[in-house]
Amino acid sequence: MRGGSQSHLLRASDGNFYVTKFQGNPQHTRVLANEMFGSRLGLWLGLPMPSVEVILVGEWLIEHTPELTFEHSDMTVKCKPGKHLGSRYAGDPLTHSIFDYLPEQLFTRVKNADDFARALVLDKWTANADGRQAVFSKAPREKKYRITFIDQGYYFNAAEWTFPNLPLLGVYCRNCVYANVRGWDAFEPTLTKAEECDIIDIWRCAEAAPPEWYNGDTAALERLVEQLYQRRTMIRELIRDFRDSSRNPFPNWSTSRDLRLFSSEPDCQAVPA
Repeated sequence: MRGGSQSHLLRASDGNFYVTKFQGNPQHTRVLANEMFGSRLGLWLGLPMPSVEVILVGEWLIEHTPELTFEHSDMTVKCKPGKHLGSRYAGDPLTHSIFDYLPEQLFTRVKNADDFARALVLDKWTANADGRQAVFSKAPREKKYRITFIDQGYYFNAAEWTFPNLPLLGVYCRNCVYANVRGWDAFEPTLTKAEECDIIDIWRCAEAAPPEWYNGDTAALERLVEQLYQRRTMIRELIRDFRDSSRNPFPNWSTSRDLRLFSSEPDCQAVPA
């Protein structure tokens, strides 16, 4: 498969196909933990993300599959057996039409295009250090495509497990996907669910990652969860920074709608933007 982690498409014992990221990949083994944590968090928020599983790859399969390698600039290294990250493929590769690019004129044929705005909630919350990745799939005889958001490996700034807050990180490359954003309602119900989450909700998403994916550093994982819990109050500010950037991603969002009149009368309350 394409991408910096050099993942492989495998068919698992349950009969399903998984894009599998291996430990020791050129990006970092932590991207497996990020993918597991981030995808589970996205699914909890109701976003169209693939299910993620721990895929056990044995030594026999690696020895008898020459393609299971990593290509470096000066050498080829075999993948190692063990527990790896499987992200469910967005459809049956034998029957579905699946694309990672769709011309702008075909966006009217995407059934869940508004999920791009809701995905922004999670990408800003987790400080996705990559652009938002998506695939468009269509089953035979279906007329419309469905978006699946893939590749959460660069959440938490990839291997760094830090949170850089840069306006243009974690966003999709084309503004047309945000054309329907006219205010904060475009991010619901994802935004409110993220803001009102409990730390135990975050832990349920994080705990599925095997310790070998983050070198058994449970203290680092605890810090990551705690920081993410604290950041839930920053999501609106981070989206505002993107909105107000030179890219102008939301041309149909009138900021005047966010203004509220403040009154000194005791029976009136100010409503925050």
